[in-house]
Formats: sequence, C-alpha cells, structure tokens
Amino acid sequence: MNTTRRFFLRNGALALAGTTALPAFLTRAVMAATMEATAQGKKLVVIFQRGAADGLNIVVPWREPNYYTMRPTIAIPQKQVIDLDGFFGLHPAMASFQPLFAQGHLAIVHATGSPDHTRSHFDAQDYMESGTPGIKSTTDGWLNRALQAEDLRRAKLREAALQSSPFRAIALSPDVPRTLAGKVPALALSNVQDFAVGGRGPKPAPAATAFEAMYDESSDSLLHSAGDTSFEAIKMLRATDPAHYSPTPDANYPDSPFAKNMKQVAQLLKANLGVEAAFTDVTGWDTHQNQGGAEGQLANRLRDFSDSIAAFWRDMGPESENITLVTMSEFGRTARQNGTGGTDHGHANAMFILGGNVRGGKVYGKWPGVADEQLNEGRDLAITTDYRQVLGEVVSKTIGAQNLDLTFPGARLNSRQFLGIV
Repeated sequence: MNTTRRFFLRNGALALAGTTALPAFLTRAVMAATMEATAQGKKLVVIFQRGAADGLNIVVPWREPNYYTMRPTIAIPQKQVIDLDGFFGLHPAMASFQPLFAQGHLAIVHATGSPDHTRSHFDAQDYMESGTPGIKSTTDGWLNRALQAEDLRRAKLREAALQSSPFRAIALSPDVPRTLAGKVPALALSNVQDFAVGGRGPKPAPAATAFEAMYDESSDSLLHSAGDTSFEAIKMLRATDPAHYSPTPDANYPDSPFAKNMKQVAQLLKANLGVEAAFTDVTGWDTHQNQGGAEGQLANRLRDFSDSIAAFWRDMGPESENITLVTMSEFGRTARQNGTGGTDHGHANAMFILGGNVRGGKVYGKWPGVADEQLNEGRDLAITTDYRQVLGEVVSKTIGAQNLDLTFPGARLNSRQFLGIV
C-alpha cells in the first residue's frame, strides 16, 4: 500500500489538514458535548514565541540606567514606555495589553526561562517543550504529560474510565508540536474551515478517498482505532459549521497568520468540542539585525502578538473566565545590542499569563538587575525563576495536573515554589 499510516499518524497523535472532502462512510453520531473537560470548564492555551523574544524590550526595566547604556539605539525611551508599576513597562506597541494588566487579568513573570545554558534555538526549544532541560532522550512533551497526570488524578478519585473528546488536545499548526507529543492523543489542525484527514507533505488527491481505502483495506487495529478517532473529529468539527464562524463584534483580529490561529483557537473553544489544551506558535523573534526600538521589526511583531491575544480574549467573552493562556520563548536576548542594531542569543526572558483566575496586574519574579556585574556570563539577563515553576502552577491550578514529578521529571517542583499567579 503506497499510502502509509504516516499519512495521518505522527508522534502518537493525529493531524487534520486542508481539503473539503468527507468520507461517505462517516456515519457515527457527533459526540455529545458532555466531555469531562467541558464539564470541568477549564481550558489552557499555550503560545510559543519561536526565535527567542527580547524580553528586555518587551517588558522594559525602564528605571535601570544600565538598560539605556547597553542599548543606545534600540532601548525604549522612558516617555514611550507603557508604565506598569513605576519600574517595569510594556513596549509601546503592546498598548492592547495595558487594559488587561490594569483589570487584573494579565500577569507577567520576568527573569524566567530554562536553566540550561544552550544558545541553540533547536536544543533550547526542544528542552523547553519536553520540559526536561539538558536531556535529549525525553520522547514526550510537558503538556501531554500534564494531561496524563490529570487522567491519573481523575482515575484515583473516580476509579472509572473517562471518555475523552478527540479535541481534548489541539494544535493550530501543520504538525503536532513537541509540547503535545505523547500518550494522550492530540490533533494538529492547519485550518478548521477547510479540512479532512491529511498528512505531512503534498496533499493527497483526494485525501479522503485515499484515507477511506487505506482504512478499509487495513487489518491493523491501531490503524482502525486512530481512523475512528479521526472520523469522529471530522464529524464533530463539521457539525459546528466552521466556515460561518463570526467573532464577537469587538474582537478585532489583525490580518496575520498568528491572528488567524488565535481566532481559530477561540472558535474551537467556543464550539463545545471538549477542548482542554490548545497550542499554537508564532515566529519572527530572532532579531539579530535591525531590531528597532519603539518602532521597527520587533515593534511590528509585538503589535501583532498583543493585538491578536487581546482580540482572542474579547472574542471569548464570558467564557474567558475559564481560560488560562501562557506564553513562552526558548530564551531571551543579550542585554547589550550588537553592532548591527540587533541582539544576540541570551538567557532569561519574560512570560505572560492571562486568565479569568489569574492574579494579574503584577510583574512576578525576583528581579536580578542589569548592572554589568549582575548579568549572566557578563552578557544576559540572569534567570531567577525556572519556567517550569510557572507552568507547574498553571497546569496544577487549571487542568488539575497535580503530579508535578510526572509532568516535569527531575525538576523537583512543589506547590511551595509557586508564585501565586493563579
């Protein structure tokens, strides 16, 4: 058979991609929206800023004199910083975040990141998504393990098997990300408005016909099981009429790929499909040259980033009270600008946490300072909060993943280390 199970299976997960064909033999009824995740009501959204975002120009320590000394042409002028607390401020392109912070929905953790010192994008992203910094042999992702930990807690409390939606864990991306790889099935959707079962590489023609033939001819129980789940997902999503989704009137999404993904995350969350965990990413943060200050390359990326998330928040309306959103990037950037008006690979960074149960309006974490003698290796913002402390608190307080040893093996986390964000 030319078409292999890689057509729809990868990383122990399923993928949905774009074609409108629907298998004729798809007759199973749409699963009722009474899944455990829906009943519990808590949903986690994770955003990965790929490329190492410059935390010092995103959440600006504008009271630090050395910040301006080290960044003579790219530092954000004090008069243009959006002041948060008299010491930290937002980049002026992130004006849409200011009301979320003021209303207490948005929290920030500064000087956070992975304790591993690699400056490789590939390794740092892999370590951060696996949740095991410095260990390359980990095969699954921290968010998948968090869902596994949740299942163990539920089984212990109820001593019964739980039915899960095929949309329990989703990624708005062509492939299932490292973060969601693992035992718990996850779906990768490129586009919720135009889809069927697809896979990596060129789209089959027609994909549904090829998939139906493969499904019918195979005697592989794993293939049939995954096929059943795929078809269930297709039927469920089709029933929501995704082509006619309209955001709420005040949700003004930018015209960008990231904004499109955030709008589709909102669509899936509001469709009562049993989504518990959603992931997407946004690129364009590797600003080695011509980074810009209050305007320029980074400012454009930040405007899209913050406006898209703010639109998502407004789009969710009252349902935003049950959502927690967290952002992360593999590492920060050097404290000093380089000779080409940019910044190089650094260490600590800033994370945003947005949600109905978030204790926002505050910048969390111990500030290490940016005086020359306070810098990591004499060049970077030092890490004072392990990013796993932040994620550990988020997953234990939202989706109930209280077994932190399972979620973040080797981190030795406990609730006493939480910052009190959620």
